[in-house]
This record gives sequence, structure tokens and C-alpha cells, in this order.
Amino acid sequence: MAKPNYTFEKRQKELAKKKKKEEKRLKKLAQGTKEAQSEQSSLAGDQDTPIDNGI
Repeated sequence: MAKPNYTFEKRQKELAKKKKKEEKRLKKLAQGTKEAQSEQSSLAGDQDTPIDNGI
């Protein structure tokens, strides 16, 4: 009977974990970008109004 290759199994498990972590990081990055864009658009709307300093 063949001997199990534990190193191969371990490596596959590590690669799967690494891939999942990277996908999670990219998802967070994309979500942060969306929030930043929505904040910038709301701030841009505020900057269009002139400020009257009463002079």
C-alpha cells in the first residue's frame, strides 16, 4: 500500500488558505474604495456652494 503524502496535503491546505485570505483582502479593499468614492462625491457637493463671509 502507498504511503500518504502529508506534505502535499499540507501544501494544498496552505495554498487554499492563502487564496481565501487574498480574496478577503481584495473584497475589503474594493469595499473601502466604494465608501471613499461615496464620501468624495458627497463632499464634492458641499464644496460647490459658495461661502459668504459677510464682507
